[in-house]
Amino acid sequence: MDTTNGSLNRKLRMALVGGGSGSFIGRVHATAAVLDNRAALVAGALSSDPIRAKSSAAGYDIPQDRAYASYQELIDSELAKPATERIDFLTIATPNHMHFPVAKAAVEAGFNVVCDKPMTFDLAQAEELQKLVEKSGVVFAVTHNYTGYPLVRQAREMVQNGELGEIQCIRSNYIQGWLRTRLEASDQKQAAWRTDPTRSGAAGCFGDIGTHAYNLGRYISGLLPRQISCHLRTFETGRALDDYGHAVIQFENGALGTVTASQVTHGRENDVTIEVDGTKGAIQWRQENPNELIVRRNGSAHQIYTRDPNAPYLLPLAKSSCRLPSGHPEAFFEAFANIYRAAFDAMILRIEGKFFETKNTIYPNVYDGVEGMYFIQQSVASSRENGAWLPLQHQAARK
Repeated sequence: MDTTNGSLNRKLRMALVGGGSGSFIGRVHATAAVLDNRAALVAGALSSDPIRAKSSAAGYDIPQDRAYASYQELIDSELAKPATERIDFLTIATPNHMHFPVAKAAVEAGFNVVCDKPMTFDLAQAEELQKLVEKSGVVFAVTHNYTGYPLVRQAREMVQNGELGEIQCIRSNYIQGWLRTRLEASDQKQAAWRTDPTRSGAAGCFGDIGTHAYNLGRYISGLLPRQISCHLRTFETGRALDDYGHAVIQFENGALGTVTASQVTHGRENDVTIEVDGTKGAIQWRQENPNELIVRRNGSAHQIYTRDPNAPYLLPLAKSSCRLPSGHPEAFFEAFANIYRAAFDAMILRIEGKFFETKNTIYPNVYDGVEGMYFIQQSVASSRENGAWLPLQHQAARK
């Protein structure tokens, strides 16, 4: 007979930090985590404002006795509970500057963590967090959610299987237009913190969405980076951080990649597109049409792979990432849920005292988080030096 989470035979207990009134990503996390009926949101510290933190709890069905006024109160109170009642993991859905203090406190308390990206405020925090995670042995996932789409995973497997030959070029773009005007000047919540260097970090657009584009190229290709040349621009007068950027990346095998990110392009919504060129073929995937992967080979008709779990061309990881039959679109929430699903598998192994992989995981992890922060740091530094080539190799990087 099937049981919830197999031999664990219960749902994992989740706490949410951030995600209060006006939040976008907090609600996404809460929805994705429970999509497969493997977790329940039981506690939260939903805002840095204690009153808002308490008042937002009802919208998540969090009982008032577990609606905490701060993340530290949450961690202390949950630690005081019997092991059979306390949370199993904590999700961080706050502005960037709060990722590290919350993650550090949770990891040191022994709680598993799912953290939104970018992982920390700067590289030094990321490297310290990596050491803390290694010391504690907790499961630590970073929600680079685009790696959860079935056909992105199909593309990765095709590259690993050699179907595209040697990878030579990667073009990864993330184009939006919502910050074409200075929404932050009207105190729009999402714009306000993303354009504030004290809360967002050293980069604006490139930290917010450029990191996704970079991670996607790394995930699909498996190529390790060598160096980067970057130009960032702030086109909207008065804005403190970049709202457009373009980077060229040289990989260790000699391949070239580009990352372009914009939040000021008229009419573009959430247009994530990646193209990968190999010696035997090329692929293209677009997030706004996520259930199709285009495969091209000279001399052959273009192929469109659809997200069909019963199709013989779909590879094992992609098949296992599908929830619905073909023709029933799967997208953003399901991709997020795939990150959670893989992290849950590791959490259960940890609870049962069994071995679980920590670096070469299906889900993005603390090492990917460190590399993402290094990408931001080197992009900003290169741009300040008028696009100078700077190293992009980091010991945490994985294929």
